[in-house]
Amino acid sequence: MNERIFRVLEFNKIVDQLSSHAASSLGKNQALQLKPLTDLDSVLEIQKETDEAAQILRLNLAVPLGGIFDIRASIKRSVIGGMLSTEECLDIGNTIYGGRQVKSFVNKLEEELPILVSLVERIEPLRDLEQHIKSSIDDHGNVMDSASVKLKSIRSSIRTYESRVRDRLDGYTRSKSAMLSDPIVTIRNDRYVLPVKQEYRGSIGGIVHDQSASGATLFMEPKSVVDLNNQLQEAFIKEKHEIERILRELTSHIAAEELFLTENVEVLGKIDFMFARAKLGQSMKASMPKMNDKGIIKMQQGRHPLIPIDDVVANDIEIGEDYNSIVITGPNTGGKTVTLKMVGLCTLMAQSGLQVPALDGCEMAVFENVFADIGDEQSIEQNLSTFSSHMTNIVEIMKNVNYKALVLFDELGAGTDPQEGAALAMSLLDEVIDRGARVIATTHYPELKAYGYNRENVVNASVEFDVESLRPTYRLLLGVPGRSNAFEISKRLGLSESIIDSAKGHIGVDSKSVEKMIASLEKSQRDSEKDYEAAHQTMLETEQLKRDLEKQWKEFEDKRERLYKKAEDKANKALQEAREEAELVIDEIRKMKTNANLKEHEWIEAKKMLEDARPKLSTKRDVDKAEPSNSTKDLKVGDTIKLLTLNQQGSVLEKVGNQEYLVQVGIMKVKVKRKDILFISDKKEFTEKHITTVKGSGFHVKSELDLRGERFEDASLQLEKYIDDVILAGYQKVSIIHGKGTGALRKGVQEMANRHPRIASTRPGVSGEGGSGVTVIELK
Repeated sequence: MNERIFRVLEFNKIVDQLSSHAASSLGKNQALQLKPLTDLDSVLEIQKETDEAAQILRLNLAVPLGGIFDIRASIKRSVIGGMLSTEECLDIGNTIYGGRQVKSFVNKLEEELPILVSLVERIEPLRDLEQHIKSSIDDHGNVMDSASVKLKSIRSSIRTYESRVRDRLDGYTRSKSAMLSDPIVTIRNDRYVLPVKQEYRGSIGGIVHDQSASGATLFMEPKSVVDLNNQLQEAFIKEKHEIERILRELTSHIAAEELFLTENVEVLGKIDFMFARAKLGQSMKASMPKMNDKGIIKMQQGRHPLIPIDDVVANDIEIGEDYNSIVITGPNTGGKTVTLKMVGLCTLMAQSGLQVPALDGCEMAVFENVFADIGDEQSIEQNLSTFSSHMTNIVEIMKNVNYKALVLFDELGAGTDPQEGAALAMSLLDEVIDRGARVIATTHYPELKAYGYNRENVVNASVEFDVESLRPTYRLLLGVPGRSNAFEISKRLGLSESIIDSAKGHIGVDSKSVEKMIASLEKSQRDSEKDYEAAHQTMLETEQLKRDLEKQWKEFEDKRERLYKKAEDKANKALQEAREEAELVIDEIRKMKTNANLKEHEWIEAKKMLEDARPKLSTKRDVDKAEPSNSTKDLKVGDTIKLLTLNQQGSVLEKVGNQEYLVQVGIMKVKVKRKDILFISDKKEFTEKHITTVKGSGFHVKSELDLRGERFEDASLQLEKYIDDVILAGYQKVSIIHGKGTGALRKGVQEMANRHPRIASTRPGVSGEGGSGVTVIELK
């Protein structure tokens, strides 16, 4: 792309705006050198960079890029042996600090920012060099006393000499004030002097260093301070040499870090450039475009980047998919040229990594070349007419047009005979379209209005004009050719109707038909836009209603789940209380031993039946996990089911209707519908499971019980159940592991075992059995 296209489309103004958003000279220089890229992968990468920076700006965060300088020239001078000034060293120290601040800022962000993170990883902190600079030079660029021990000593002697000189000269100002123009001590040629009146030159004596413009005052150094001033000058020379030594040492340190410093500067410049692009996009309310190399442009509510947001009219424009050419017709000052420039300028911006002023989801293409013939470029010096000027540009364009080009023609064929100009315009459009380029052209010629209907890949468009206000609306109407509106405008301006009617009589039938067709198309366009807006609004309301319903349904589900849990907790509590009460009753009956014929294993079986009688409570999730066919499965007599309405388990007694069953739940017989029943297992499965449970109880009981770490209340419940299980399993001897500890658990276990009627004896474990940490129980 040549410089002319940047000037014609005003891309240089975008570059100037971009540079103003840079925080440092590094970013500003990169902005001023910005050029569009022509490789899709490169454009995609630079667009991602801009988008990452835009993400941070959307969080109202500011990257700390202040205090960063372009120190590359200073680094180069340090490498070739030059001595850097204090200001150069200070700029390098500040840039090192700024780089570390940027790195810290990015690393603290929680967003996914792969490009920025990879960039800041390349920044080297260089704390030693920064500390060396900051400990030697203050913020005003002066070498500090602390830079070296020798410098501190020299400056101490300078202050001593200055004090002595001033004290001696102050004596003159007090004792010989009449001989002085002013009773002050001043400096000439770096030496302390007195302003002596001309007539008292001999009375003071000494060296004259200067005189006033009138000659009435001489600036003299009295003989008594010459030696002190000499000593002071020698100290100043020593100070200068020591400062030079310190700066050369700093310069050498800087040169040693050349590679890291150069890398830091390049990274910081790139980051500043990224944020400058993002800030420009933010100021334009722009969005990141989707990029393609297929020549497809889709912009919803696209705006010209250089027209203020409050003044610009946004337009939709598409090209490259259903059609490759747009012919825009309409009156002057209607916005045709602005539309051309908007498409061209937004294309250059997108290929440069800049976001474009359009709605999210816009799509832009990467072109190898963008050509434009826009505006009247006739030259008096070259004696070129408007037509000749346009044709000169067009000839150059036609030499390079191919399928990877975007071509913009403004007033194609203008400046010559209308019939010849229209024919030439159509021929040029045919040639450009045949080469596969994307082309947008504006024209006044009525012949081109029919061009879009007679050619494939071409669509008509126009800029709208409000006849009532006699002003253009600047809205682009795709698919509708423009019309002149000359009669309507003339009538509104007061031209006689007889003249207008006469003019209409001179228009052919075909022209009248075309004008009526265009008017009908414009009306259809407006109606369809209104319908679209209404449909869009309805869709938005429907989506909001859907979101509200989903929210309410979720709240209902959550509430139902909480109620299930609350009911289950309440049932568990009631069952626990009932179990505890039943346990107390059984214990009392056992103690009474009133029934001599009642055997111990019958008590144990009764107790296990009490455990098994506890219903398995379920929540909504149990129902959700049931197989889909559960609600339609035909049930048989004896099948085990769960009655969902009571949340209790039971069995099927008989089928009493099409979808009704008589079921038994506990002692109740209930007639229920099939949808309220959850199938558990059939009669055969239930029997096998029941037999397996009873038959295999002994196989699952260990010969020892570990109660270590348990509280006695919990341990006693476990022990009691364990003894019941081992009695059923037929064990003769078991071990209870309680550990040594304080002995409280051991004592409680032994006391409980001694009270149990089925335990014959207890003893502590011997060596090999666990010692006193184990109690061995012998069963009857």
